[in-house]
Amino acid sequence: MRFFYGVTLNRAEIPERIAYARTPRKLPTILSADEVVRFLEVVPSLKARAALTTAYAAGLRASEAVSLKVADIDSDRMVLQVRHGKGAKDRTVMLSPQLLGILRTYWRLARPKNWLFPGRGDKPIDVQVLHAACRSATKAAGLTKKVSVHTLRHSFATHLLESGVDIRVIQVLLGHSNLSTTARYTQVATTTIAKTQSPFDRLSLDVVPPG
Repeated sequence: MRFFYGVTLNRAEIPERIAYARTPRKLPTILSADEVVRFLEVVPSLKARAALTTAYAAGLRASEAVSLKVADIDSDRMVLQVRHGKGAKDRTVMLSPQLLGILRTYWRLARPKNWLFPGRGDKPIDVQVLHAACRSATKAAGLTKKVSVHTLRHSFATHLLESGVDIRVIQVLLGHSNLSTTARYTQVATTTIAKTQSPFDRLSLDVVPPG
């Protein structure tokens, strides 16, 4: 309609009055803790498994996970340095002790030198390798949910929220500019939702009517 009136009929004033259709906003897919374990345990490639495990453990985007360098692991301070995240912003995230143990085992076996997850030549592993690993692992784990690297990031944020971590801390860990972006995880934090008492529980009501 905007093209018809604005271009075909050359009535530029008409499109300004036509309201934009609202874009449906879907809630993110979230894996339970057990589903995360089932998923990661069936990733056959050592490198892909280590990269996807890191993505979940630190809440990283696919591009951030593949761009990690060995030098970005700070085991003294127990943090990971994320370089050039979304918006070309650097940030620091926690380094899980369990993840550190996994990465040390991975390093002993793979011996990466510069890139933590190297690809061909002097480049990091391609993000498409992780996407393909997600598809095969989803099928192998028998999951009905569609799982991507971003699903692991969504699950990371939701699991933190469910465990009582302040939403502003989660915002920093995810590298979100706006708190409203992080706040949508409150809509899928089912543990938190389930623990919330309904006002109905404070009422005294008989199901069977008198008489």
